[in-house]
Amino acid sequence: MTISPAFSHVGITVPNLPQAVDWYREVFGYYLLAGPLEVREDDSPLGRAATGIYGVGFTRFQFAHMASPDGSGFEVFQFDAPEYERPERNFEFWRSGVNHFAVTAKDVTALAAQVVAAGGRQRSDVVVIDPDRGFEIVYCEDPWGNVFEACSHPYTYMWSA
Repeated sequence: MTISPAFSHVGITVPNLPQAVDWYREVFGYYLLAGPLEVREDDSPLGRAATGIYGVGFTRFQFAHMASPDGSGFEVFQFDAPEYERPERNFEFWRSGVNHFAVTAKDVTALAAQVVAAGGRQRSDVVVIDPDRGFEIVYCEDPWGNVFEACSHPYTYMWSA
């Protein structure tokens, strides 16, 4: 029997957790479910679990559980060690790993303007995928370089034949 998991959430790393929580509240309308929570590299159940995931040397991190208005999960992390480094090239699309996350916004142009006004970046022009149906996308970044795509319509609606 095949297990078919449903999408749950995405997690990002930032250098300042409170700023990022505020940014995603203000710009995306996300709300805080829990946190900020603290995890230390110790023998507590969470400490042992985190060491199993991140290895030895993270010392301590904080994270917050957020959700979008439609209930999609969003986790934000801030690690104490090693010290945060924003990569010079934050969008190495040719490498294995997460390429971007995506959100749905009826007016992607307005969302991109909102992102820029709040300190983020618009990476691409607004691209019209299907002019007859009004499908548009735009790529942006939050102030910490996390890349996301804004789509004018739900994913399955845009890409089903």
